[in-house]
Amino acid sequence: MSTHVIHPEVSRSAPAGFEEMVVRTGERSGATIAIAVHSTALGPALGGARLWHYGSDDEGVADARRLARAMTYKAAAAGLLLGGGKGVICAPTPRPEGELRRALLLDFGDAVESLGGRYVTAEDVGTGAADMAVIAERTSHVVGLPDERGGSGDPSPVTARGVLAAMRACLEHRFGSPAPADVRVCVVGAGHVGGHLATLLAEAGAVLTICDLDPSRRRLADHLGAAWIDDSAEAIISDCDVLAPCALGGLIDAATVPRLRCRVVCGAANNVLADDRLAAALASREITYAPDFIANAGGLINVYAELHQLGPAAVADLLGSIGSTVGLILDAADRNGTTPLAEAQTLARRRLRGTDLG
Repeated sequence: MSTHVIHPEVSRSAPAGFEEMVVRTGERSGATIAIAVHSTALGPALGGARLWHYGSDDEGVADARRLARAMTYKAAAAGLLLGGGKGVICAPTPRPEGELRRALLLDFGDAVESLGGRYVTAEDVGTGAADMAVIAERTSHVVGLPDERGGSGDPSPVTARGVLAAMRACLEHRFGSPAPADVRVCVVGAGHVGGHLATLLAEAGAVLTICDLDPSRRRLADHLGAAWIDDSAEAIISDCDVLAPCALGGLIDAATVPRLRCRVVCGAANNVLADDRLAAALASREITYAPDFIANAGGLINVYAELHQLGPAAVADLLGSIGSTVGLILDAADRNGTTPLAEAQTLARRRLRGTDLG
């Protein structure tokens, strides 16, 4: 384990269990850039570049660490030859644009390049394919470039397809049928992935409710014939068959679990549970939970396909395996008296040890 601190005035130590930690002050923007490399045991650490306005730089650094660990498990559980990492750009304003945004992205590209390929970045919350093109001006270790640049473009549709595969497995496990038709689904967060997921569910005949903090996204709900809730706290405890968290993490905490009225939790957000121990609380309430790092692996599969030049058929197979994996871990949790999260973590650790690389 090493700590690679480029600008010592913003230094942090790499936490236990991490291979490397970069924290630096951007030369152009003056903003804090953090990259956490959790593991390269199976391949280069791949994780998105999150551009977010945090309450403090320490929050951003902690977010990078937390998300990097989840990426290691996501790649391993999906059977991909990738490690886990995450990059965070601590934006000085909520929605940086223009020259400030460009400066932030170029500074991040420099940080990525400093790691010599041990970390590969992609889009995440707050960034998109056009931003990856700017980062690529400073490093070649970037995927998810726009289509016209030979990249895989926006991964959101692929991520949504993977979440739907996971949801179908949950429905079959809980209700005996994988079909979303007439199933009541509440999608919390109708951004890139959540919007695509809502569209897929509407096409499959689900009875939809959509919630988002951005009132402009009510147009999507109207277009899909979905009910609309503008308060996420209300949406979380709404009476539904499936709660699909598709915004930021930590949606379900200790105060929320006793108030849930859903039967299944399966969405696109990372770190849906504020604490891993809440998986047992969900199980005690007989709420079926698809671990997020399994359910939302489609975006990682999308950029993995770009790295390895895989075709649509191979991508479809990998997406299908998300549903198969969710089914296996749900069955294992029932059989072993554990939780789906514990079984998913066991699967990832086994693959990290090289005993189940498929």
